[in-house]
Amino acid sequence: MGTDGERKQMGMKGRRWYYFLPLAGILFGLWYVHEAFYDVVYSDYIRLVNSYLPDVWNPSKFLVPDVLTRVPVTYLGRIVNTAFFHYSVAFDQALGVLFLGLSAAVFASYCRAYEIRAPWLFLFMIVIFSLNKWEMMINGSGWVHFLAFAGFYYHYLVLDRVWSGQEKPGDRKKLLWLPGLLILTAAGPYCAVYVAVLILAYGLKIILEFRKNRKKAREYAGYLLAVTVPFLLYLLSNSFAVEDHAGMQDIPLLTQLLDTPGYFVRFVVKSFSSMVVEVEYAQAVFADNLPYMVLGGLVIAAYLLALWYQWKYRLYEKTILPLIFIGAGGMNHALVTLARWSFLMEDYGMSSRYALQFQMGILGILLTFALAWRRRPKKAGKAAMAVLAIVFLAGNLLSTRHELGKVDARRQVCEARAQLALDFENRTDDELRAGFEYRTSRPESGQAVRSALTILKEQGWNVFYENAGAEAVAADGAAANGAAADGAAANGAAVQ
Repeated sequence: MGTDGERKQMGMKGRRWYYFLPLAGILFGLWYVHEAFYDVVYSDYIRLVNSYLPDVWNPSKFLVPDVLTRVPVTYLGRIVNTAFFHYSVAFDQALGVLFLGLSAAVFASYCRAYEIRAPWLFLFMIVIFSLNKWEMMINGSGWVHFLAFAGFYYHYLVLDRVWSGQEKPGDRKKLLWLPGLLILTAAGPYCAVYVAVLILAYGLKIILEFRKNRKKAREYAGYLLAVTVPFLLYLLSNSFAVEDHAGMQDIPLLTQLLDTPGYFVRFVVKSFSSMVVEVEYAQAVFADNLPYMVLGGLVIAAYLLALWYQWKYRLYEKTILPLIFIGAGGMNHALVTLARWSFLMEDYGMSSRYALQFQMGILGILLTFALAWRRRPKKAGKAAMAVLAIVFLAGNLLSTRHELGKVDARRQVCEARAQLALDFENRTDDELRAGFEYRTSRPESGQAVRSALTILKEQGWNVFYENAGAEAVAADGAAANGAAADGAAANGAAVQ
């Protein structure tokens, strides 16, 4: 029959097809962004163009005190993009999808190692590649965030291998250098939750190991130090940053909380509901707040049930990754609430841009359910897990279907924006501000859009690249026709 280790190795070999699911997800994501978008800058790209283009090699734009908050790896991305792709948003979108697929591949690797059954893996992939995060996928400037989360997933996977005694050669060294690499190059503002869950995980391991093996406890103290030092450097850099968020109200948190406590309850619960139904789909089908509250309550119940099974079966002692994901999801909800409540919009926490952060909690919940299912819980527990899993499955499928139905409309908006860009010199600031969705509440934003488009036109980049080629061909044709006419006139003069 073979040993447990041999059977496990045979099982892993038999699950190599698991990696085809992330590949299929990547192909789906690439198809989606290709169909839903026309290659033209908008929104945050206006700021990026004005800040960093055209001289992307200029060191003075990199050597700034708050460089870590600007995410250093994006400088390299802009250099590659301008040098080889004429500053294409599609290039950035493709990077985002590829890094999302890398996160999925890390997840598939974990599922192989723990022999998670295929139905659960299909559910995980549906959540990971759900189009509830369409805004992050279409707005290519967010590609670096997909990279950061892929790095986080991989770090958690390596930590889990060391934690569970299944480490591979070099894993312990990776725990020392991965935090610095991620925090100082790619993590940006997302490093706060990343660091927080690692500190909690390492702290838990130190407590668990202290009585059994003090040497191992000291080792995890070293890993803890490897996380905190680069994070302190990030905080130092962040202290030089100037925050500028349009639309935020200057109201003290306590004042607003005492005046409208119900607002905060709805904000939080709705943010949880967004991991079942994406905000645009919810707004299209929900007539009042009750469905939001029910779905949000179900997600919160799923968090509590997963934590219960983590404690009841002590799952965290054998594998820490699911608990890390649960903790990261919960912390992200808290962070978004604290950072965005002042927009005074109940649905703000449901925004598609936060789905990448919130989905970690859902993945941790579902992983916990998959592991707890093997422990043969009571029928009521199995029924609860099955119902919640079906809710997540149905909600993400419906959100994805709804977004697929908007593909043509999104592309038409982009094509209209491209025409507006090509004619920007004849358009008003109000038209530019609205058409390019750039800080629409600020009158001066129109001039910022005009400035960015001027830079791109002068360089022949982005939407002006193909147009510049067409103009060049037309100019060459006109020159050739002129030369032919001159030649004909000269021949006529010679004949005379």
